[in-house]
Amino acid sequence: MLAKDELGKDAIVMNIKTISPKGVYKLFRKPSVEITAAVDDTDTLPVDKKEVKSVEMSSLKLNPNIIYDKKESTLTGKDKKLPEEKSDTSAIENKLNNLQNLLEKQLNEKRMEEKSEEKKEETHNNPQYIKLVYNQLVRNEMDEKYVNQILCEIENKFKKDVSIDNILSSIYQKIILKLGQPRTIELLENKTKFIFFIGPTGVGKTTTIAKIASNLKINKKAKIAMLTSDTYRIAAVEQLRTYANILGVPMKVIYTEDEIQNAREEFKDYDVILIDTAGRSHKNREQRDDIERLIHSVKEEDREIYLVLSATTKYKDLMRITESYSKIANYRLIFTKLDETISVGNIFNIKMLTNADLSYATYGQNVPDDIGKLDTQETAKKLLGGND
Repeated sequence: MLAKDELGKDAIVMNIKTISPKGVYKLFRKPSVEITAAVDDTDTLPVDKKEVKSVEMSSLKLNPNIIYDKKESTLTGKDKKLPEEKSDTSAIENKLNNLQNLLEKQLNEKRMEEKSEEKKEETHNNPQYIKLVYNQLVRNEMDEKYVNQILCEIENKFKKDVSIDNILSSIYQKIILKLGQPRTIELLENKTKFIFFIGPTGVGKTTTIAKIASNLKINKKAKIAMLTSDTYRIAAVEQLRTYANILGVPMKVIYTEDEIQNAREEFKDYDVILIDTAGRSHKNREQRDDIERLIHSVKEEDREIYLVLSATTKYKDLMRITESYSKIANYRLIFTKLDETISVGNIFNIKMLTNADLSYATYGQNVPDDIGKLDTQETAKKLLGGND
């Protein structure tokens, strides 16, 4: 029908050929059909001069009409240069130019789409990666309550897609902010400061005191004295006395609040008095009351209290311990035995639970080396970086 419409009702189909598109155009074009037809124009041309035209049907259409290729119409003989044929060819060329522009536009859109897909490979879906971070923090024994709190605070800051690096960086900064700036012992000018160390048994209070004493004396040139009320363990008294002798500082055993006042008068020219208390069970109310009376025998402005906890203690036990000692007085936190655990989530948990300032951390038995201000950046890295 198309051949007859183009060449007239006398057209004869001579050949039908399917042509597959090549190159980049195969992305946008379907196979086309080339029809070769001839017409016997005996009225105007010799018998051996017949008009032949090729009609190409393409599936890509700019409009409901047929779109032809540049080689769609080919005439033989003198009719090739007839004015009306030239007009038809011009119309076909316009359509082909439009088709070429459309194909180039579609090709550019395809390229832009591919670039967009490549860019998406560099970004990540928030929920998926936040879930991974959530699991990582929980594996490091952070309380789910605090993990959810942090993730909720940072999630609303991001667009739909954001890189995992940005997520980790924001959580890292948030953890550091919540850990706060650790506070350690600062000397007062012309005033004696009483430093009490409290905590359960077996956490390393006496060794920690020795390390702090060494640091104050050697690095800060402080004049220090030591007291101990831990008369329940003879070994503890002897251990502290040994450290005092090595450092060349005075050491006394006290039993009552009055003896603290006597020591205060005796050491009034000293910068710091470090006081070791007995390792009492947080469940024993009577023992806790003894420590409380000892602490309150010194004015609040003249004292500092450090609760010594082991990083290896279970979180539930730490919760009970900190709650018990919070009834005595405000304290700062010291964590010991960081070298004996791969999880530091409890440091974050207890900081959030008590809102107490962090201070020192110990990571070995060597005196005076294995102690320092708790490194909040290192703690955050361990929480996010795994247990390796």
